[in-house]
Amino acid sequence: MRRAHTRLAGGLLPLLLAAPPLQRMLEASMTAQMLAQIPLLVIAGMLLGNSLPERVANRIQPWNRGGATGLIVVTFASACWMLPLSLDAALASPVADFAKFLTVPLLIGLPLAASWPRMSFVLRGVLLFEALATLFRMGWLYLISPVRLCNSYGLSDQQRLGKWLLIAGTALLLCIAWRLLWGRPKAAAGAVGPPGLRAGRHA
Repeated sequence: MRRAHTRLAGGLLPLLLAAPPLQRMLEASMTAQMLAQIPLLVIAGMLLGNSLPERVANRIQPWNRGGATGLIVVTFASACWMLPLSLDAALASPVADFAKFLTVPLLIGLPLAASWPRMSFVLRGVLLFEALATLFRMGWLYLISPVRLCNSYGLSDQQRLGKWLLIAGTALLLCIAWRLLWGRPKAAAGAVGPPGLRAGRHA
C-alpha cells in the first residue's frame, strides 16, 4: 500500500507542476526553474523509482549492475538540463517543455533512485563529485558571464542563479565532508561478517 501511494505521488507531482499557474510562477525566473521546478521533477522521478514493482526492478537489474548504467544516464540527462539552451527551449517550444517534464523524472530521478542503493562507494563518489563540479562550474559561469546566456531571462536573474548554484555546491561539499569525517558507515552499525554468521550471533 505504501509503495502504491509513493507511486501515485510520483505520478501526480509532474501534473501538479504542469498546472498553468504554478508552471508560470516556476518558469518566471531562471532561478526558480533551475532550483525549484527541475529538482521537484527529479523528486517525482525518485518517488517512481522507489516504488517500482518487484518484477520491473528485477528486469532492470541485469542492465544496471552496480548502478553504472543509471549513473551514465543521470549524468548526461542532468548535464543537458543545466545548459542555458535547454532552459530557453523549454520556454519557447511546447515540445521541449513536454520533453523536460518527461525526461527529468524518467532519466534523472527514476534511475537515480533505482541505482543509488546498488552503487559502490566509488561510484557514489563519482556521482557526487560530478554534481559538485557541475554546480560550481555552472554557478561560476552564470555569475561572471557579462552577457545573457538565456535569451528568456535577464542578466541579473542569471547572476542570481549563479550565486545560488555556488551556495548549493558549498552546502553539498560541507555535507559530504561532514559525512566522511563524522558519519558512521552503514556497515559499522551491524556486526561484521557473512550474513549467516551475523544471523547466528543475533540468534
